[in-house]
Amino acid sequence: MNVMISMMTIALTLSIILMLLNYWLTLMKPDNEKLSPYECGFDPLESAHLPFSIRFFLVAILFLLFDLEIALLLPLPWAVQLPHPTHTFLWALIILFLLTLGLIYEWVQGGLEWAE
Repeated sequence: MNVMISMMTIALTLSIILMLLNYWLTLMKPDNEKLSPYECGFDPLESAHLPFSIRFFLVAILFLLFDLEIALLLPLPWAVQLPHPTHTFLWALIILFLLTLGLIYEWVQGGLEWAE
């Protein structure tokens, strides 16, 4: 119980210190663009139906894919306690290998290039 209290105290203290550092060190210089209700870069007086580039959606899907990869690999540290941890690590390596192949394919095809 003593270890738990000390861990919680350290976590709380570190969180408070980091929040205070962020508050003191950040530069807050609002200008007209930041204070306007539309920060997305579109003119609010024009049509709201502007076409998006397909590359925007491709980058968003790739981000979601690699974000899900993190969620799939998150339980790996607890796999050591399983009866056969090597099976779990093998499946994790297969997932990482397939995602790496997909990333290399997208890179070679130019799918990660934002500007044409």
